[in-house]
Amino acid sequence: MGDTFLSLPEFFETELAESLQSRTESLSSFRELGPPDLCHVLKTNGRKDQGTYHLVSGVDASSSATLATYITSLSYELDKNTDWFGVKPQYKLKGGVYCCYDAFSRVDLRVEVCIPGTVLTYVVNARGERQDATPEIWQETYLSAVLRSILYADDSNYALLGYRRMDPIPTTDHEVRFLMAAENLFFKGWQLGSSPEIQVATIVNNHLAAAILKYFGESSRYEHAVNLFEKLWSREPEVAALVAQSYLGMNEEVKAVQVMHRSLQQNPYNYVVLHVQADFLASKGQYEKAIQVAKEAVSCAPSEFLTWAKLAEYYIDVGDWTEALLTLNSCPMFAYSERDLHRIPQAARTHFPIPPLAMQSKMLDESHLNDMEGDPTLYRLPAPGLRGTFAGAYKLLTKLVSKVGWDDLLKYRSEVFVMEEEYRNQDASVAGSEEKSQQEGKAGHWLTFTDKRLCERWLDNLFMVLYEDLRVYTIWRAEVTHYESQSLTYERSATDWEILGELALRLHHFDEAHDAFLHCISKKFSAKAYLHLLEHCTEMSNVEQALSMAMHLTAHNHRWYNDCIYPGAVAKNLFKLIKMNGLGKEFRLPGTQS
Repeated sequence: MGDTFLSLPEFFETELAESLQSRTESLSSFRELGPPDLCHVLKTNGRKDQGTYHLVSGVDASSSATLATYITSLSYELDKNTDWFGVKPQYKLKGGVYCCYDAFSRVDLRVEVCIPGTVLTYVVNARGERQDATPEIWQETYLSAVLRSILYADDSNYALLGYRRMDPIPTTDHEVRFLMAAENLFFKGWQLGSSPEIQVATIVNNHLAAAILKYFGESSRYEHAVNLFEKLWSREPEVAALVAQSYLGMNEEVKAVQVMHRSLQQNPYNYVVLHVQADFLASKGQYEKAIQVAKEAVSCAPSEFLTWAKLAEYYIDVGDWTEALLTLNSCPMFAYSERDLHRIPQAARTHFPIPPLAMQSKMLDESHLNDMEGDPTLYRLPAPGLRGTFAGAYKLLTKLVSKVGWDDLLKYRSEVFVMEEEYRNQDASVAGSEEKSQQEGKAGHWLTFTDKRLCERWLDNLFMVLYEDLRVYTIWRAEVTHYESQSLTYERSATDWEILGELALRLHHFDEAHDAFLHCISKKFSAKAYLHLLEHCTEMSNVEQALSMAMHLTAHNHRWYNDCIYPGAVAKNLFKLIKMNGLGKEFRLPGTQS
């Protein structure tokens, strides 16, 4: 049809500009970085106007000219198919609106283009009122757009249909601009919020600091981060944690220790620096010292989940299972805030064309794309639905059970927590002989009834979630063993293998997870399976297999309009391979001639 783009995704509106109206109504609900950018275009054939839109990130939002250029460039994407006798294309671009959310000022900056004609720039606030766009808002909007591109690059919450991704920082000039904007707005970073595990965003624990570390850290170019953070450190002592973290990333351990020492002399209660120090000690095998430092961090920030979680993790590393359980039980939990997503209205129709290069590739097989047949038991597993602090606590619980086993975990649980049956017996003994009950308690456990803790309800629920995971995993492995003993082939659907692979991964059974993902991709293309296999091959330093997985993922990304080279999961693992093996390592891809 002549009203569609050749290689870009589109949602067709039922009513003109309904996507813009929906975005305006959603502005007041955004709490952190905001949603991806929205590009709305208006097409006309002279008789009828048609509104379409798509989500996009990575477009240079530093000026109205760059955003207007993006809209006008879409005219080259219109389907050039003609009807009989050389009739001109049915539709042409009449105009468009580019929406980019400013996460600092909580407004939506919009550039409206009329073709041919003028470019109108304005800001829409949470009440739907229009305001002028100031230079400060332009800088905030530019940085907000870059941060979304960096942090949403491999976030599964933003694996959205019709979402076009481009490189946010394609050249060194763009990188310099990003660093300048980050320096100017760094001390406003706490306004952007932070990761779900952090309760209160601070100057060093926020999305801006996380994006800087991610962007330069995943490519092992920490020197740029150090240069920025050292300038900021002179203005704010808390930034020392980021300086030390960057030096450790550069393997400049002496400088990192000096920074931490100097910072803690000035402020011994900086829990972020204490965390960096504890991680450094743990990396050197000094777990007892790391535990002492982590305890100090807990004293400095007792309301933060991360301080308790880090202490619990060190207890697991040293094999102190009871203290690990008690510490985990003390973790402050808070509700998970849903990510900022623009709830787009129901589209009249959608258009997801296959890009020409992806069509030529034989790596993708979409014949089974909608094949979601699987075991209902696997779909009902509750663990994949955990978010925020609950997901972090569950990760620690699975690490603990992988070390001690389910039976011993229950034993340690009964030693440190008051069990329901024990509580009932204690109530009965109060009416009878309290002294006798206490003596029986001492004989059964190293903690008496009065010394034990009450298990938090959320932790009790996580034990039930863990039980379900272990139950399904045990049944699966028993079935595999039975089939192998009978010399039979164990068959599962591709979806089942994908879920079983993620289950094994959660329970720290990495070999079984690897095997499940291999079975999955043998039946159909699965981006999740290929990503996990890429990470596994990278960890094992299997260069050939890792590159093969990276090629399949790159083809998949291009098919679904993700042309962001860096940052991203593929680039992250390739940089890791380069760091381990060097750029000069010889390799031969499967199926190629040496």
